[in-house]
Amino acid sequence: MTPERQKVEELFTELCKQPMVPFPQEREQLEAPSEPAVYVIRKGETVLHVGRTLRGRNGLYQRLKNHLHGSSSFTDKYLKGNGAALRKGHTYQFLVVEDARLRALVEAYATGRLCPKHIGLGE
Repeated sequence: MTPERQKVEELFTELCKQPMVPFPQEREQLEAPSEPAVYVIRKGETVLHVGRTLRGRNGLYQRLKNHLHGSSSFTDKYLKGNGAALRKGHTYQFLVVEDARLRALVEAYATGRLCPKHIGLGE
């Protein structure tokens, strides 16, 4: 196993150990870092979406706000544009990963391992 692959697997394991944070209710503050990250959105134990921040100065905070406001392909396709539905029993967990390549690899690895429901809806 290459050192890079080992690092990806270690980061995936660390991501899965992170706490599941509930999406905030209306008028509550979203708690998320402004750093780049890989994240998982769940409804109960079901993985709905695995994502990462690509760019943007507010990192994960901005990406999750985009989801809440229906400004993402995930909310558009899976939640029919209703990002506010995330406030009802959905959680997210995340891991800050500064390196863009590692972030992309962890997202891809997590997608393959967790098989999110969102995959394949763009057909």
